[in-house]
Amino acid sequence: MSDHIKKEFLDRLEDTRVGMLSAGSARAVPMSHYFDDDDPSATLWFITAKQTDLSKAAGAGTPGTFIVSSTDESLHARVEGTLSVSNDPAKLDDIWNKVAEAWFEGGKQDPDIQLLRFDPLEAEVWLTGGSLKFLYEIAKAQLTESTPDVGEHAVITF
Repeated sequence: MSDHIKKEFLDRLEDTRVGMLSAGSARAVPMSHYFDDDDPSATLWFITAKQTDLSKAAGAGTPGTFIVSSTDESLHARVEGTLSVSNDPAKLDDIWNKVAEAWFEGGKQDPDIQLLRFDPLEAEVWLTGGSLKFLYEIAKAQLTESTPDVGEHAVITF
């Protein structure tokens, strides 16, 4: 079961563009994530500025948390892992896009760019049919005096 949930989590994560990332003493802030869904370790990448609290907090193995919820409410997850800084120009080339470019005047060569690597260790995942399915299940439960089926829930490891 957890292999199915892990695959479905990664598929839905690919369609979700933002979550809340925190690490060490840095407060959670909204960040866009990037990843290769063929990567079995599910490493997440973030582009930020060197002077952000997240960038300063990230060190080798700094504990971090990424909270994500899809806009259609079919995915909710809390991902625990480690956050570190990276200076991998090939990875930056791979994930660079117009959204990232909007934040940096110097484009991809801006000296303030900091690439962050998040290596997930464990995720608590809730997979649902989305908000309409949830409303249907609540209404059905009220009419039939049954418990609503709100989807799947599991803790997965990477």
